[in-house]
Amino acid sequence: MLAKSLVAATAIALSLAVPTIAQDASPNGTWVDRWGTSFTFELCGDGTQLCGVLNDIQGDSRTEENLKFVNQEVVRGTQTGPNKWEGNIALNGGNAKATVELTGPDTLKITGCRAVILCSSIDYHRQ
Repeated sequence: MLAKSLVAATAIALSLAVPTIAQDASPNGTWVDRWGTSFTFELCGDGTQLCGVLNDIQGDSRTEENLKFVNQEVVRGTQTGPNKWEGNIALNGGNAKATVELTGPDTLKITGCRAVILCSSIDYHRQ
């Protein structure tokens, strides 16, 4: 009986220590990274897909090649789990595999991968 109580208490303590995001959290809105690059994301298609338009690009990624993508839809993904979409992102003149994940109510992470081993993640905050 003591072991069951200890397991239950541990589970409760862990659930209180790890913040969770509501499964119906919305990615809709404008998101900005620490350099000032911004995207507008919204649910699209049947309401479970995610579409993202590049609003502005700053930092080292602000190249003539990437500026061509401003005001264009550059992210499209299919929901693969609660608050997570996988698809493609237009990047440096090509496409890369991308994962977009809500990591908090006002935080989002985009991970882009080329050749599976060349991956990069950037955190965004809701504007």
